Amino acid sequence: MSALTIGAVARRAGVGVETVRFYERRGLLRRPARPGTGFRTYPEETVARLRFIRQAQVLGFTLKEIGDLLALRVAPGTDCAAVRTRAAAKLADVEGRLAELERIRGALAKLVAACPGSGAVATCTILGSLAEPAETAARPTRRRNARSKDVKSLELKVEGMHCDGCAATIEALLAREPGVKATSISYAAGSGRILYDPGATDPGRLAAAIEKAGYRVAIEPGTAAS
Repeated sequence: MSALTIGAVARRAGVGVETVRFYERRGLLRRPARPGTGFRTYPEETVARLRFIRQAQVLGFTLKEIGDLLALRVAPGTDCAAVRTRAAAKLADVEGRLAELERIRGALAKLVAACPGSGAVATCTILGSLAEPAETAARPTRRRNARSKDVKSLELKVEGMHCDGCAATIEALLAREPGVKATSISYAAGSGRILYDPGATDPGRLAAAIEKAGYRVAIEPGTAAS
């Protein structure tokens, strides 16, 4: 197996030398001992490990999460379910951030649409909206909650869970859904119960949120009752 200098490793992985050193400091790469003379050399698999780290970062994994994934690759007895649980949790996190960005997008679109685009800055509707007290912006939410007094219960059968971590992942996914009040997912029973506000969501949307993570859902008939 050929040995590579740090420059060769960086070029083949498509990163800079300082990136390699940074990953070494964070414990994601092993730093070879320096020989008595010459340069440190790296084994061939360092390039593949670097590419793994970079691709995982592109998908949104933190350096700590990447370290956990790398540890799973060499941990005896680890199966795909452990990796899937971590990927599903990251998917839930991304879905939550996308929902928040959509909310921000909608608010900005309303501000831009209401602005006449001309006139003195003192009459700017965008600046005026941003200067409103926080409690003013919160009033619509309070009114919406006052109208949505009833809570319904939904019983589900969930297939495709491999461990308790899968159940926890589904609960995390549902916690990000609007209108969800409480969830209880059981890996052992292969089922779950969701309390939700029917004014904010519905059984189909809740089932779809779980199915996006790769699980199969069947809604128990007659359970979406208040």
